[in-house]
Amino acid sequence: MQTKKTRKLSIVIPTYNEEMNVIPISEALVSMLENDLPEYDYEIIFIDNCSKDGTQALLSEICEKNKRIKAIFNAKNFGGNNSSFYGLLQSSGDCTILTVADFQEPIDMIPVFVKEWEKGTKIVIGIKTSSKENRFMRFIRTCYYKAIKKLSDVEQIEHFMGFGLYDKTFISILQNLNDSMPFLRGLVAELGFKRKEIPYQQQQRRAGKSKYNLYRLYDLAMISFTSYTKIGLRLATMLGFFVSVISVIIALVYFVLKLINWDAFPTGNAPILIGVFVLGGLQIFFIGLVGEYILSINNRVMNRPLVIEEERINFGS
Repeated sequence: MQTKKTRKLSIVIPTYNEEMNVIPISEALVSMLENDLPEYDYEIIFIDNCSKDGTQALLSEICEKNKRIKAIFNAKNFGGNNSSFYGLLQSSGDCTILTVADFQEPIDMIPVFVKEWEKGTKIVIGIKTSSKENRFMRFIRTCYYKAIKKLSDVEQIEHFMGFGLYDKTFISILQNLNDSMPFLRGLVAELGFKRKEIPYQQQQRRAGKSKYNLYRLYDLAMISFTSYTKIGLRLATMLGFFVSVISVIIALVYFVLKLINWDAFPTGNAPILIGVFVLGGLQIFFIGLVGEYILSINNRVMNRPLVIEEERINFGS
Protein backbone atom coordinates (compact mmCIF):
# COMPACT_ATOMS: atom_id res chain seq x y z
CA MET A 1 0.00 0.00 0.00
CA GLN A 2 1.40 3.39 -1.01
CA THR A 3 2.08 5.81 1.83
CA LYS A 4 0.09 9.03 1.62
CA LYS A 5 2.32 12.04 1.02
CA THR A 6 1.25 14.74 3.43
CA ARG A 7 3.94 17.36 2.80
CA LYS A 8 4.88 19.06 -0.42
CA LEU A 9 8.16 20.46 -1.76
CA SER A 10 8.26 23.23 -4.35
CA ILE A 11 11.32 23.84 -6.50
CA VAL A 12 11.54 27.11 -8.44
CA ILE A 13 13.90 27.44 -11.39
CA PRO A 14 14.22 30.71 -13.36
CA THR A 15 15.29 30.31 -16.98
CA TYR A 16 16.40 32.44 -19.88
CA ASN A 17 17.80 30.83 -23.04
CA GLU A 18 18.45 27.52 -21.30
CA GLU A 19 17.35 25.11 -24.03
CA MET A 20 20.40 22.89 -23.43
CA ASN A 21 19.73 22.62 -19.69
CA VAL A 22 15.98 22.42 -18.99
CA ILE A 23 15.53 18.76 -19.92
CA PRO A 24 18.61 17.51 -18.00
CA ILE A 25 17.78 19.58 -14.90
CA SER A 26 14.13 18.45 -14.88
CA GLU A 27 15.15 14.78 -15.25
CA ALA A 28 17.81 15.10 -12.54
CA LEU A 29 15.38 16.79 -10.13
CA VAL A 30 12.59 14.26 -10.68
CA SER A 31 15.04 11.39 -10.16
CA MET A 32 16.43 12.98 -6.99
CA LEU A 33 12.96 13.70 -5.57
CA GLU A 34 11.56 10.24 -6.27
CA ASN A 35 14.64 8.36 -5.04
CA ASP A 36 15.96 10.51 -2.18
CA LEU A 37 12.73 12.18 -0.98
CA PRO A 38 9.97 9.71 -1.92
CA GLU A 39 7.87 10.59 1.14
CA TYR A 40 7.17 14.08 -0.24
CA ASP A 41 4.82 15.30 -2.90
CA TYR A 42 6.46 17.87 -5.15
CA GLU A 43 6.07 20.52 -7.81
CA ILE A 44 8.77 21.95 -10.05
CA ILE A 45 8.09 25.47 -11.30
CA PHE A 46 10.03 26.82 -14.25
CA ILE A 47 9.62 30.57 -14.75
CA ASP A 48 10.94 31.63 -18.14
CA ASN A 49 11.94 35.21 -18.83
CA CYS A 50 10.84 35.31 -22.49
CA SER A 51 13.64 33.15 -23.90
CA LYS A 52 14.63 33.70 -27.51
CA ASP A 53 15.70 30.11 -28.16
CA GLY A 54 13.74 26.86 -27.87
CA THR A 55 13.46 26.88 -24.07
CA GLN A 56 9.71 27.50 -23.94
CA ALA A 57 8.90 24.78 -26.46
CA LEU A 58 10.94 22.27 -24.47
CA LEU A 59 9.30 23.34 -21.22
CA SER A 60 5.87 22.81 -22.78
CA GLU A 61 6.88 19.25 -23.71
CA ILE A 62 8.24 18.58 -20.23
CA CYS A 63 5.02 19.83 -18.62
CA GLU A 64 2.93 17.68 -20.92
CA LYS A 65 4.78 14.54 -19.80
CA ASN A 66 4.75 15.34 -16.06
CA LYS A 67 1.85 17.31 -14.57
CA ARG A 68 3.88 18.00 -11.43
CA ILE A 69 6.16 20.16 -13.53
CA LYS A 70 4.74 23.64 -14.10
CA ALA A 71 5.82 26.59 -16.21
CA ILE A 72 5.26 30.32 -16.30
CA PHE A 73 6.16 32.21 -19.46
CA ASN A 74 6.76 35.91 -18.93
CA ALA A 75 5.51 38.33 -21.58
CA LYS A 76 8.99 39.90 -21.78
CA ASN A 77 12.31 39.83 -19.97
CA PHE A 78 11.69 41.41 -16.56
CA GLY A 79 15.15 40.60 -15.21
CA GLY A 80 16.39 37.58 -13.33
CA ASN A 81 15.87 39.16 -9.91
CA ASN A 82 12.15 39.91 -10.43
CA SER A 83 11.50 36.64 -12.22
CA SER A 84 13.06 34.51 -9.48
CA PHE A 85 11.20 36.36 -6.74
CA TYR A 86 7.88 36.09 -8.57
CA GLY A 87 8.42 32.36 -9.01
CA LEU A 88 8.80 31.96 -5.25
CA LEU A 89 5.48 33.73 -4.71
CA GLN A 90 3.70 31.23 -7.01
CA SER A 91 4.82 28.15 -5.09
CA SER A 92 2.36 26.14 -3.01
CA GLY A 93 4.61 23.75 -1.11
CA ASP A 94 5.25 23.50 2.61
CA CYS A 95 8.71 24.74 1.70
CA THR A 96 10.22 26.15 -1.49
CA ILE A 97 13.71 25.62 -2.89
CA LEU A 98 15.18 28.18 -5.29
CA THR A 99 17.89 26.91 -7.64
CA VAL A 100 19.18 27.40 -11.19
CA ALA A 101 18.88 25.49 -14.44
CA ASP A 102 22.57 25.31 -15.35
CA PHE A 103 23.72 22.91 -12.56
CA GLN A 104 26.03 25.52 -11.01
CA GLU A 105 24.17 24.95 -7.76
CA PRO A 106 24.38 21.21 -6.92
CA ILE A 107 20.96 19.59 -6.66
CA ASP A 108 22.31 16.98 -4.25
CA MET A 109 22.21 19.79 -1.67
CA ILE A 110 18.41 19.75 -1.74
CA PRO A 111 18.02 16.62 0.47
CA VAL A 112 20.48 18.24 2.89
CA PHE A 113 18.33 21.40 2.96
CA VAL A 114 15.18 19.34 3.55
CA LYS A 115 16.83 17.40 6.40
CA GLU A 116 17.67 20.67 8.18
CA TRP A 117 14.15 21.96 7.51
CA GLU A 118 12.69 18.82 9.10
CA LYS A 119 14.58 19.76 12.28
CA GLY A 120 12.56 22.99 12.44
CA THR A 121 14.84 25.44 10.62
CA LYS A 122 12.68 27.83 8.57
CA ILE A 123 15.42 28.99 6.20
CA VAL A 124 18.32 26.87 4.96
CA ILE A 125 20.66 28.55 2.48
CA GLY A 126 23.73 27.60 0.50
CA ILE A 127 26.87 29.71 0.98
CA LYS A 128 29.33 29.62 -1.90
CA THR A 129 32.75 29.00 -0.33
CA SER A 130 34.55 28.27 -3.59
CA SER A 131 33.76 28.47 -7.26
CA LYS A 132 34.91 27.23 -10.64
CA GLU A 133 33.78 30.50 -12.21
CA ASN A 134 36.08 33.18 -13.58
CA ARG A 135 38.54 34.30 -10.87
CA PHE A 136 38.17 37.95 -11.78
CA MET A 137 34.38 37.78 -11.35
CA ARG A 138 34.78 36.05 -8.00
CA PHE A 139 37.21 38.79 -6.90
CA ILE A 140 34.68 41.47 -7.90
CA ARG A 141 31.89 39.67 -6.03
CA THR A 142 34.05 39.27 -2.92
CA CYS A 143 34.94 42.98 -2.89
CA TYR A 144 31.26 43.87 -3.27
CA TYR A 145 30.16 41.60 -0.41
CA LYS A 146 32.86 42.96 1.90
CA ALA A 147 31.94 46.55 1.06
CA ILE A 148 28.17 46.18 1.38
CA LYS A 149 28.56 44.27 4.66
CA LYS A 150 30.54 47.13 6.19
CA LEU A 151 28.32 49.89 4.82
CA SER A 152 24.89 48.38 5.40
CA ASP A 153 22.74 49.05 8.45
CA VAL A 154 21.27 45.55 8.02
CA GLU A 155 23.17 42.29 8.23
CA GLN A 156 24.31 41.08 4.82
CA ILE A 157 25.15 37.48 3.90
CA GLU A 158 28.39 37.02 1.99
CA HIS A 159 28.44 34.77 -1.11
CA PHE A 160 24.72 33.99 -0.87
CA MET A 161 23.11 33.84 -4.30
CA GLY A 162 19.54 32.95 -3.31
CA PHE A 163 20.09 29.19 -3.51
CA GLY A 164 18.28 27.73 -0.53
CA LEU A 165 15.10 26.44 1.10
CA TYR A 166 12.39 28.74 2.45
CA ASP A 167 9.53 27.64 4.68
CA LYS A 168 6.01 28.59 3.59
CA THR A 169 5.76 30.99 6.55
CA PHE A 170 8.62 33.03 5.08
CA ILE A 171 7.11 32.79 1.59
CA SER A 172 3.88 34.25 3.00
CA ILE A 173 5.90 37.19 4.37
CA LEU A 174 7.34 37.79 0.90
CA GLN A 175 3.85 37.60 -0.64
CA ASN A 176 2.67 40.44 1.62
CA LEU A 177 5.61 42.78 0.96
CA ASN A 178 4.20 44.54 -2.11
CA ASP A 179 7.71 45.59 -3.17
CA SER A 180 8.26 46.22 -6.88
CA MET A 181 12.05 46.01 -6.46
CA PRO A 182 12.59 43.11 -4.04
CA PHE A 183 16.10 41.93 -3.22
CA LEU A 184 15.81 38.40 -1.86
CA ARG A 185 19.34 38.19 -0.47
CA GLY A 186 18.79 41.28 1.64
CA LEU A 187 15.28 40.25 2.69
CA VAL A 188 16.50 36.91 3.99
CA ALA A 189 18.91 38.73 6.30
CA GLU A 190 16.51 41.55 7.18
CA LEU A 191 13.17 39.77 7.62
CA GLY A 192 14.03 36.09 7.71
CA PHE A 193 13.96 33.66 10.60
CA LYS A 194 17.01 32.06 12.14
CA ARG A 195 18.75 30.25 9.33
CA LYS A 196 21.16 27.43 8.70
CA GLU A 197 24.02 28.16 6.31
CA ILE A 198 25.50 25.23 4.41
CA PRO A 199 28.72 25.68 2.37
CA TYR A 200 29.04 24.41 -1.19
CA GLN A 201 31.31 24.72 -4.20
CA GLN A 202 29.76 26.41 -7.20
CA GLN A 203 30.18 24.32 -10.32
CA GLN A 204 30.79 25.40 -13.90
CA ARG A 205 27.77 25.82 -16.12
CA ARG A 206 26.75 22.58 -17.76
CA ALA A 207 25.97 24.38 -21.02
CA GLY A 208 25.26 27.84 -22.37
CA LYS A 209 26.50 31.23 -21.22
CA SER A 210 25.88 33.09 -18.00
CA LYS A 211 23.25 35.83 -18.27
CA TYR A 212 24.84 37.90 -15.48
CA ASN A 213 27.31 40.25 -17.13
CA LEU A 214 28.96 43.19 -15.39
CA TYR A 215 26.03 45.50 -16.14
CA ARG A 216 23.46 43.14 -14.58
CA LEU A 217 25.71 42.59 -11.57
CA TYR A 218 26.05 46.35 -11.21
CA ASP A 219 22.26 46.69 -11.36
CA LEU A 220 21.84 44.15 -8.54
CA ALA A 221 24.58 45.84 -6.54
CA MET A 222 22.82 49.21 -6.81
CA ILE A 223 19.50 47.71 -5.68
CA SER A 224 21.24 46.36 -2.60
CA PHE A 225 23.24 49.56 -2.03
CA THR A 226 20.28 51.93 -2.26
CA SER A 227 17.98 49.61 -0.26
CA TYR A 228 20.26 48.87 2.66
CA THR A 229 22.77 51.72 3.03
CA LYS A 230 22.65 55.43 3.81
CA ILE A 231 26.38 55.93 3.48
CA GLY A 232 26.16 57.32 -0.06
CA LEU A 233 23.96 60.25 0.90
CA ARG A 234 25.80 60.81 4.18
CA LEU A 235 29.15 60.77 2.38
CA ALA A 236 27.90 63.30 -0.15
CA THR A 237 26.80 65.63 2.67
CA MET A 238 29.96 65.28 4.75
CA LEU A 239 32.41 65.43 1.87
CA GLY A 240 30.56 68.36 0.32
CA PHE A 241 30.76 70.25 3.63
CA PHE A 242 34.45 69.37 4.03
CA VAL A 243 35.37 70.48 0.51
CA SER A 244 33.39 73.70 0.95
CA VAL A 245 35.29 74.54 4.16
CA ILE A 246 38.65 73.79 2.53
CA SER A 247 37.70 75.90 -0.49
CA VAL A 248 36.75 78.88 1.71
CA ILE A 249 40.02 78.59 3.66
CA ILE A 250 42.08 78.43 0.46
CA ALA A 251 40.20 81.41 -0.95
CA LEU A 252 40.87 83.47 2.20
CA VAL A 253 44.57 82.52 2.19
CA TYR A 254 44.92 83.53 -1.45
CA PHE A 255 43.06 86.77 -0.78
CA VAL A 256 45.30 87.68 2.19
CA LEU A 257 48.50 86.78 0.33
CA LYS A 258 47.42 88.86 -2.63
CA LEU A 259 46.70 91.86 -0.40
CA ILE A 260 50.09 91.55 1.32
CA ASN A 261 52.09 90.99 -1.88
CA TRP A 262 49.92 92.59 -4.55
CA ASP A 263 52.55 92.81 -7.27
CA ALA A 264 54.76 89.86 -6.34
CA PHE A 265 51.99 87.28 -5.93
CA PRO A 266 50.41 86.30 -9.25
CA THR A 267 47.34 84.15 -8.70
CA GLY A 268 47.48 82.44 -12.10
CA ASN A 269 44.94 80.08 -13.65
CA ALA A 270 46.22 76.77 -12.22
CA PRO A 271 44.43 77.01 -8.82
CA ILE A 272 41.21 78.02 -10.53
CA LEU A 273 41.36 75.12 -13.01
CA ILE A 274 42.25 72.62 -10.29
CA GLY A 275 39.39 73.83 -8.13
CA VAL A 276 36.90 73.69 -11.01
CA PHE A 277 37.86 70.15 -12.04
CA VAL A 278 37.94 68.77 -8.49
CA LEU A 279 34.63 70.31 -7.49
CA GLY A 280 33.06 69.45 -10.86
CA GLY A 281 34.15 65.81 -10.58
CA LEU A 282 32.77 65.55 -7.05
CA GLN A 283 29.49 67.11 -8.08
CA ILE A 284 29.02 64.78 -11.06
CA PHE A 285 29.86 61.71 -8.95
CA PHE A 286 27.42 62.56 -6.18
CA ILE A 287 24.69 63.68 -8.57
CA GLY A 288 24.94 60.22 -10.12
CA LEU A 289 24.88 58.57 -6.69
CA VAL A 290 21.85 60.56 -5.57
CA GLY A 291 20.28 59.66 -8.92
CA GLU A 292 20.58 55.95 -8.05
CA TYR A 293 18.62 56.54 -4.84
CA ILE A 294 16.01 58.57 -6.73
CA LEU A 295 15.72 55.83 -9.37
CA SER A 296 15.15 53.25 -6.63
CA ILE A 297 12.49 55.45 -5.00
CA ASN A 298 10.83 56.13 -8.37
CA ASN A 299 10.57 52.43 -9.24
CA ARG A 300 9.03 51.65 -5.88
CA VAL A 301 6.56 54.54 -6.01
CA MET A 302 5.31 53.46 -9.44
CA ASN A 303 4.66 50.01 -7.91
CA ARG A 304 4.66 48.16 -11.22
CA PRO A 305 4.08 44.39 -11.21
CA LEU A 306 7.13 42.17 -10.81
CA VAL A 307 6.35 40.38 -14.08
CA ILE A 308 3.48 40.05 -16.52
CA GLU A 309 2.60 36.49 -17.45
CA GLU A 310 1.93 35.44 -21.00
CA GLU A 311 1.07 31.82 -20.17
CA ARG A 312 1.15 29.36 -17.30
CA ILE A 313 1.02 25.59 -17.62
CA ASN A 314 -0.24 22.88 -15.22
CA PHE A 315 -1.20 25.26 -12.42
CA GLY A 316 -4.78 24.07 -12.62
CA SER A 317 -3.81 20.41 -12.64
